[in-house]
Amino acid sequence: MKLAERLKELRKQRGFTQTQVAEYLGLKLRAYQYYESGEHRPEYEKLMALADFFEVTTDYLLGRTDEPD
Repeated sequence: MKLAERLKELRKQRGFTQTQVAEYLGLKLRAYQYYESGEHRPEYEKLMALADFFEVTTDYLLGRTDEPD
């Protein structure tokens, strides 16, 4: 599963809006939407912040494992 798919899945499972995630990351909404569409990939710092926000590992976000923790 790709990063974009994992982000969208996690966000919906936890009941967050794209706006809420974007605000947490300090991004404009469109910038976060690019992550979920797969058009852009987050830089290292944002990837770590996403893992913290969703309480999963970066390996899970990147699809290197199916174990979220």
